[in-house]
This record gives sequence, structure tokens and C-alpha cells, in this order.
Amino acid sequence: MKRFLFVLPLLWLTLLPGIASAQKFGYVDSEFLMGKMPEYAQAQQELNTLSQNWQKEVEAQKKDLDRLYRTYQAEEVLLTEPMKKKRQDEILKKEQDIKSYQNKVFGYEGQLFKKRQELTKPVQDRVFEAIEKVAKKKQLAIVFDKAGDLTMLYTNPAHDYTEFVMEELGLASEDRNQAAQKGAVRTVTPPTTPGGAADDAVFEDQRPASKTPAQSKQPVRKGSKPE
Repeated sequence: MKRFLFVLPLLWLTLLPGIASAQKFGYVDSEFLMGKMPEYAQAQQELNTLSQNWQKEVEAQKKDLDRLYRTYQAEEVLLTEPMKKKRQDEILKKEQDIKSYQNKVFGYEGQLFKKRQELTKPVQDRVFEAIEKVAKKKQLAIVFDKAGDLTMLYTNPAHDYTEFVMEELGLASEDRNQAAQKGAVRTVTPPTTPGGAADDAVFEDQRPASKTPAQSKQPVRKGSKPE
């Protein structure tokens, strides 16, 4: 499978700062990309169904083994030595068959492993081809995979080309690179003073006195001083 994702050792970037700075690079998130693809979700669902069915078969075989062992324990005192040996061999063979079946289905390069490759390879190929197209369009010399083994301690969104690959795959959202809408403005009600009316009375003297318009327009009587 042809892959465009190159893992460049960080040591190279340290030893060759001039070369590294001259190269245009970017990164993508392959897990995010494949998670957006319907065919990948369908493949995962099929794999889960197969895995569950195979696991049920293993559990059924284990129950048969458990019945054989319990029957042997219950009848052991009645069996002759040759009969005991025969039963023990049957139990041992059953155990070996179960382990062999588990390894055949769930082991390395087993049926589940091969089925996963069969179902996910076309999806991976589409993603890598899209990444290669974007890299050529954007003239990128290096493309990192954020979901890969390379540890990225810091990533500048300016170098994130995941959305461009999604666009190449026909999965880009319409609001890509659009400014987010502002939310509704919330009005905050000023907190009331703890204690209710009693505390209001305490702070009454600290408030500046204000006269009503009627008070400010009252005529001054003769012989009395203005307040």
C-alpha cells in the first residue's frame, strides 16, 4: 500500500534547521478523517459483528469443556484407570482445540486480523491518495500524521491540512474556515445585598441624598432660611 505519510525523526529537525525551515510541511489527523467516512464506519460495524459471533462460539466451546470436566469429577470414583485416562485425554484435547480456535480467529494474522485488513484497506488507500493530492497542490514536502506514532507536543493550526483532505474526499463541511456565530448576549442581574431590608436600612445613610423635582421647586417662605 502506497503511503505518503513520512515520519521524520525530530533529530533531523534539530541537526538541520536550515533544511527544515526551507521545507513546507503540514499535518493531518488520519483517525479523524477515517472516522468521518461512512465506509469506514460500516467496516467497523461488520468487524464488531464478526468478533461477537466468534466470541460466542468460543464461549460455547468453553461451556462444553466445563460440562466434560464436571461429569468427569462426578463419575471419577466409578471409573477404572483406563477410563480415567481416556476422559482426561478428552478434556485435554478439548482445551487444546479451544486455544487453537481462539488463536486462529483472534490471534496475530488470524481471521479477524485479515478481515480487518480486507475491509479497511480500501478506506485507507482513499485517505492516503487524498493526502497525496493535497500535498502536491499545497507544495508540501512533508506531511505528518497527528494520529500516528510521532509525538507532536505542539501543533499550530496553520499547518493543519485535515480539512483540505476532507474536501478532497468530498466530506468537508460547508462552514469550514468560517467565523463562529456570536451567541446571545446575556444580561446579568446585580446580586442583592444579603440580609434583605435590614441591610438596606444600614446602607441608606451612605447613599447620596437626592431631591425630587417637586422639592427643588418649592418657594422659600419669608422669614425662613432655605434648607
